[in-house]
Amino acid sequence: MAADTKPFRVGISGSYGGLNLGDEAILQSIVKQLRDSLPVEIVVFSRDAKDTLARHAVDRAVAVRDLSRDEVRPEVRSLDLLILGGGGILYDAEAALYLREVELAQEYEVPVLVYAVSAGPLNDTNAQALVRQSLDGAAAVTVRDRRARTLLEQIGVRGPVEITADPALLLEPEPLPEDSLKREGLDLSHRLIGMSVREPGVAAPDIDQRHYHALLANAADYMVDRFDADLVFVPMERKVQDTQHSHAVVSQMSHAPRATVLKGEYTSGQMLSLVHHFAFAVGMRLHFLIFAALSRVPFVALPYSSKVMGFLEDLEIESPPLTEVNAGRLIAHIDRSWDLRGMLQARLDRGVPGLQERARRTHEIAVDLLGKRRPGTPGSSAAGEPSG
Repeated sequence: MAADTKPFRVGISGSYGGLNLGDEAILQSIVKQLRDSLPVEIVVFSRDAKDTLARHAVDRAVAVRDLSRDEVRPEVRSLDLLILGGGGILYDAEAALYLREVELAQEYEVPVLVYAVSAGPLNDTNAQALVRQSLDGAAAVTVRDRRARTLLEQIGVRGPVEITADPALLLEPEPLPEDSLKREGLDLSHRLIGMSVREPGVAAPDIDQRHYHALLANAADYMVDRFDADLVFVPMERKVQDTQHSHAVVSQMSHAPRATVLKGEYTSGQMLSLVHHFAFAVGMRLHFLIFAALSRVPFVALPYSSKVMGFLEDLEIESPPLTEVNAGRLIAHIDRSWDLRGMLQARLDRGVPGLQERARRTHEIAVDLLGKRRPGTPGSSAAGEPSG
């Protein structure tokens, strides 16, 4: 009887540790769903264990990048389930880092759930082989967009790949710190438009920063003139380069005094609350766009990757890829989207709830896998109930 009431031990491995508010939103949502459903002991494999313990209601955080394979073994061996994801973690430069724990889990016959990930770029044949081998041994594989499923099928993943949705779609807003808007210099009596940039890097190798800095600066000036708006740049990776690239865009603006780059420390839920104050948004980062969608803020995206394109396709929102946009085309797109923002909000009203249902589906799969590990678990198909 004691065994039946013992908490499940669930490991979560992803790009966690305070680097990116979007990834932290993913982790926060996964943890909340688990806590709301089951008695669980949650172990996070993190870039920064102290940050993860401070931010999230988890029992243990393992500084996995500082540990050898043998040092990680005991952590993995004790799990009832290893969750890989969510997020865009299966790409050439870093796939091997995240799949080490998957290999160990499979060695110890710990079931692995690939949790609403994206994939790509995956051009390296060694990375493709590792992803293929690891995912073929997983208990279940879910991705957050159709393009990820297509890519995994193209590199030879044989098992079923289910399309669910990003866990951050289930994020709930949190109260902002007192006087935070005032400290940021934001005047709510003015119209606010949010903007998001991202740095070039291994996950976005095709970004030309000189091109998009000039592009966004020109668009920002246009929105000040056309909509009499103040611009708010939202660094989703404040500690890395989003802040630097935001300032680089502002430095090229003619109306730079009308632009603010957020400088405070916020949780993902607090940032979601802040986005609620925007009348419109223009951005690159996926989770900035997800926060806008959750807030029903109409937006124009500058898609730089398949994960952003996949999100837009799900919402039936058209947007040309970043590489195909010039200043005139972007301004025309912003102008039209502004005029049609009521229609865009209606699309968000129609599309977001369906994506949220898909996001809940990934959690249902996790509960089912734990139920198979321990038959009789409430809510699992192993307990004789439908799994959704």
